[in-house]
Amino acid sequence: MTITQPDLSVFETLESEVRSYCRGWPTVFDRAQGSLMYDEDGHRYLDFFAGAGSLNYGHNNPVLKRALIDYLMRDGVTHGLDMSTTAKRSFLQTFQDLVLRPRDLPYKVMFPGPTGTNAVESALKLARKVKGREAIVSFTNAFHGMSLGSLAVTGNAFKRAGAGIPLVHGTPMPFDNYFDGKVPDFLWFERLLEDQGSGLNKPAAVIVETVQGEGGINAARPEWLRALAELCERQDMLLIVDDIQMGCGRTGAFFSFEEAGIVPDIVTVSKSISGYGLPMSLCLFKPELDIWEPGEHNGTFRGNNPAFVTATAALETYWTDGSAMEKQTRARGEQIERALVAITGENRNDVKEYRGRGLVWGLEFRDKARAGRVTRRAFELGLLVETSGPEGEVVKLLPALTITPDELDEGLSILARAVRETN
Repeated sequence: MTITQPDLSVFETLESEVRSYCRGWPTVFDRAQGSLMYDEDGHRYLDFFAGAGSLNYGHNNPVLKRALIDYLMRDGVTHGLDMSTTAKRSFLQTFQDLVLRPRDLPYKVMFPGPTGTNAVESALKLARKVKGREAIVSFTNAFHGMSLGSLAVTGNAFKRAGAGIPLVHGTPMPFDNYFDGKVPDFLWFERLLEDQGSGLNKPAAVIVETVQGEGGINAARPEWLRALAELCERQDMLLIVDDIQMGCGRTGAFFSFEEAGIVPDIVTVSKSISGYGLPMSLCLFKPELDIWEPGEHNGTFRGNNPAFVTATAALETYWTDGSAMEKQTRARGEQIERALVAITGENRNDVKEYRGRGLVWGLEFRDKARAGRVTRRAFELGLLVETSGPEGEVVKLLPALTITPDELDEGLSILARAVRETN
């Protein structure tokens, strides 16, 4: 694909140096539909990024778009703080009927603000308030957001350094398989909890991702998650599952923890909960934890009613029969796995490992810089794919759940070519 030089001057001269994704994909995007994006010169790109997991149902999903347009055309409330609105009522009722009740989940629903890190901050605050303790345990290679509380339980050194001040009250523990199976699960963690001389303050909660997206697509085993839940119960700690990127069907089931058969005390949800890429997040928690005073945690943009409208449409369209959606996602995941097996077999000396679950997969390279070269070549060939991992050593595949088998094959063929054509 021939790419003409786009006019990036206003971005380069006026926008902050903090911008990142645009550096890996140096073009100006103009429109998008489903799993395809087009730049202003008409070049077509297959999207294996999906808004970092915010577009599980693709760009400008027609069903969601119609619901949004109809709502706006009748002058439906756009901004509502935490006022009661018809849009919020419809979402809450649909979420209860299609997500919570079928899974026998008792959660109360809190709208903490528009972003994932808002949900994490509210979860940490609530856990500390309930338990009367300040310490939170997180895991190696975790990522939970960019605000200070979320950064304190994030592992990435580069992200943490951006805070500019000490990040406190968070303690990291080894994630599943951190020691390659050489150390029994939670040996170190439980020893510290029981040793009065360990220096570890009794934690209020443990926060975990079932699959670490930014950390390199590290998937926790169901038995590890069950053991963690049992440890939390035994030690009087709350279990927080951060399902911001892996929820809303990304791993197959609506919640990524369902496979493990656990019921976390608190769950954070964002990214694809609106279904359309509109800002929205949820903090879900067991009813007995709902000890907030009115207004104790608030935010101007926690009532994004257009997001409630598209979220309701997404649930009604894709989760009325959740088993069908889950089956489709797992089938697409198996399609990806077969392609990664072939790529790994063709590049045994270069590919260290492939791993994933549902429709989130990673391809790790022995040469850590190789992943970046692969994603750049993929872009030149018409595929949008990013890297992850502490040193950007993993190519991360995050296509929309609605991607067609043909589109998936096309993108995987481009990925295989990009691997072949880099060194």
